[in-house]
Amino acid sequence: MKAIAAVDKSWGIGRGGGLLFHIPADMRFFRETTKGAAVIMGRKTLESFPGGKPLPGRLNIVLTRDPNCAPEGVTVVHGPAEAEKAALDSGRPVFVIGGGEVYALMLDRCAECLITKVDANAGADAFFPDLDKAPGWYLAEEGDELEDNGYSFRFTTYRRK
Repeated sequence: MKAIAAVDKSWGIGRGGGLLFHIPADMRFFRETTKGAAVIMGRKTLESFPGGKPLPGRLNIVLTRDPNCAPEGVTVVHGPAEAEKAALDSGRPVFVIGGGEVYALMLDRCAECLITKVDANAGADAFFPDLDKAPGWYLAEEGDELEDNGYSFRFTTYRRK
């Protein structure tokens, strides 16, 4: 299982229920990487998508504490173990895609994290765990600095030690 996220300098991932950045190259990377996969997300992440609709071409798994949550077109689960089982039983690659609470709950179950590091501070109110300080993780790959839509960023890969 892998996590995938775009983070700012403070490992921020969102503000006010939305993404911090609009970087077409990163969005393309996310789309191509997760196509055909099982994606695990929280309810608020699902609601942040256009029309609150699940991502096409993927098995959308929503991890929520709300027993009445039943959006159309998604598999609803109520705990990390249930999310992992539903994803792995699908036989597809598995990606945790947010938000902050779901990343924190699922990170121990991930072997790798695909992190787009954006060279900016965006005043986030939702965060990904800081893998540079997390015991048991290391920066395995770091791509060249790229620019898109006024932002400098790098694609990186962190792996569990």
